[in-house]
Amino acid sequence: MANQALSDMKVIDLTQYIAGPACTKLLADYGADVIKIERLGVGDGTRRIGPFYHDEPHPEKSGLFLCLNTNKRGITLNLKSNLGKEIFSKLVKTADVVVENFRPGVMDSLGFSYEALEQINPNLVVTSISNFGQTGPYRDWRAEDITLYAMGGLLYINGMPEREPLKAVGNQAQLQAGLNAAVATLTGVMAQKTTGEGQYIDVSIQESIVSIIGETFMTYTHAGVISTRSGNRQSSGHPMTLLPCKNGYVAVVAGREDNYRDLIELSGLEELKQPKFATSQLRRQNADEFDAVLAKYLMKHTKEEILRDSQDKRLPFGMVITPGELATDPHYSARKFVVDIDHPETGPIPYPSTAMKWSRTGSSAFSSTHGVWPRARRFCAMLKIDG
Repeated sequence: MANQALSDMKVIDLTQYIAGPACTKLLADYGADVIKIERLGVGDGTRRIGPFYHDEPHPEKSGLFLCLNTNKRGITLNLKSNLGKEIFSKLVKTADVVVENFRPGVMDSLGFSYEALEQINPNLVVTSISNFGQTGPYRDWRAEDITLYAMGGLLYINGMPEREPLKAVGNQAQLQAGLNAAVATLTGVMAQKTTGEGQYIDVSIQESIVSIIGETFMTYTHAGVISTRSGNRQSSGHPMTLLPCKNGYVAVVAGREDNYRDLIELSGLEELKQPKFATSQLRRQNADEFDAVLAKYLMKHTKEEILRDSQDKRLPFGMVITPGELATDPHYSARKFVVDIDHPETGPIPYPSTAMKWSRTGSSAFSSTHGVWPRARRFCAMLKIDG
């Protein structure tokens, strides 16, 4: 679609696994022409990570790979060969952006340092994503998502106070870094359009985690207080927590006194008027007793009933939705958030789309990236190189 927000942007994608592909996926979803380059015969490592469609391990059936690489074109190149270097250089000449997430130093060893890329295309924006950034004493350390979660400070403050720190599910550090890298890349391109000059952008996954706990960081620097784990209970008052109900869990939010009066009316529990529950902080001090009383109401109702009735009273409750429920939730359906993408190996299956809506320059009609391995020779012909 010619009227997409990033239709005039060309991105060369040297990324694999999660953080880098998450960055370039965002650019592709809003119209950028993203050419994903994978290693010959090996491909992106996420092709070998499940879940696989119908539990059949296959490089074209990894749900993680397909979800992170919608709307991209793809080829394979051997960047250590003369031909691969020549093809890559020709791609760089016409590109606006190169994104890579190799270990620090790998691009230099391939002969494609930022200085070398700048010689090929002075207007180029180059974004590098790495565990700890391109400089500093941790630069060359290896890490997984939990490593970065821990060393970014977020792990320490998550979990129950009497238990060990708790990591959130999935690859949240990687995904946050991908989001940061996409924003940084776009700001680099904006500057490129203004000044006519490219630049180098260094994104640290560890620092991406630190950036989202600013409140915790400032609590220490301003007050000398180290935040501790509080589980599902908020230190600001009670109830602001997650509690079980008849068919799952609900987020119960009634810490403010006006909300609490509505909660008493909603539940019909006179016991909630006891003096020991009179204020938010008293309810926090007596949280176990309070939760036991409120359970008399919650365990008689489904999460759907509780959500409907609480929202009718303007209480900001929420129900804990399972992954299966996400795919069929009527709100997501109404907003067309879940879309079907057809793929030759899986057929049409649902994917999450983008979280933003535009009145004019929206996201693309989603398509999958697939079958990238056979395409290198086709690109050689397009670039007039004898492959």
